[in-house]
Parts: sequence; structure tokens; C-alpha cells
Amino acid sequence: MKIEIRWHGRGGMGAKTAALLLGEAMMYQDKYIQVFPEYGPERRGAPVVAFTKISDEEIKGHYGITSPDVIVIFDDTLLTSPKIREGIKRDTIVLVNTSLSIEEIKKKLGIECNLKVVDASKISREIMGKDLPNTPMLGALMKILNILPFEDFLKAVEERLKTKFREEIVRKNIEAIKRAYEEVK
Repeated sequence: MKIEIRWHGRGGMGAKTAALLLGEAMMYQDKYIQVFPEYGPERRGAPVVAFTKISDEEIKGHYGITSPDVIVIFDDTLLTSPKIREGIKRDTIVLVNTSLSIEEIKKKLGIECNLKVVDASKISREIMGKDLPNTPMLGALMKILNILPFEDFLKAVEERLKTKFREEIVRKNIEAIKRAYEEVK
């Protein structure tokens, strides 16, 4: 197995954190991973890109992903950016955080691909009280990729979040992951 994922978001939305959480969860599955962001001195709200590489074999090159298997887009206003379209193939999975329908997103994106949508921002606002779509996007991605047992993924994320956050925040994030897992289209 080898999967390359490119994450597009805005500073403060948690794209880098989501990329890292997925990578750390995959380490529990004895996979090789590489996770890194690509940004300069941007501030909250500026476009950011992160990369996650997952493989059964050692990953030797440290470079950005130009032909991703999966693209995760945290903000549908980024769909018009040429950077989003780079390397998309017909079978590339594109997961978009949006309240729009798949048909509306297809029009905006203008490229044939394996499109999936989830309203991660709505889930986050309803469960956590703020727009932080990173963990709901992970839930949706786990449903789509099915690369590790969902319960194992939840356990790994919960363990990691417990090192930084109090129990209530961890519980809400796990709830948001589960809901997005069920709601992705």
C-alpha cells in the first residue's frame, strides 16, 4: 500500500494537525509515514498545504506531492485555486468540506475526479461550538479510504488528543469524527 494525500486549508483550520493525526494513527499499523506542511510566514486565514505519505515500504524521498491519490480541501472557497487542481486524475479522491452539493462542487472544480463531500464545518460548530473542521474531515476520510479499522483509528486519535487537551474537548472531537464518518457523501 502507498497513499499520498495533499491537504489544502487555511491557517487555523487544522489541516496540518489533521495530516499529522492521520500519520500518527498509521504508525500504529506499522506503516511508514511522512507528514509535513508547506507554508511560509502565513497567518491565520492564509492558504496552507500539508502532505501525508503512507506506505508499507520505507519512504526515501522528502518532497511535495504533485500527483496525489487523495486531496482534502478544508475550505470550498479554495476550489478556484490552480494549486488545488494540480495533479488531479480521474481516480483521485477529492474530499471537500462544504455545505454545497456534489453537483455544485463538480461545477466549481471543473475537473473529473472521485468527488466526496461532508459539511465538516457544520459538524464542528454543532458539536464543538466553533469552526474547526480538522477532526470531522478525518472521520470522513477514514470512511472513504478504509485503510485501518475505524475503532483503531479512534483509539489512536483519542490517545494523541489526550496529551494536549482536556477530556471534554477530546470527547467532542471523537464525536465529530464519528458523525462525519456517517455523513460523508
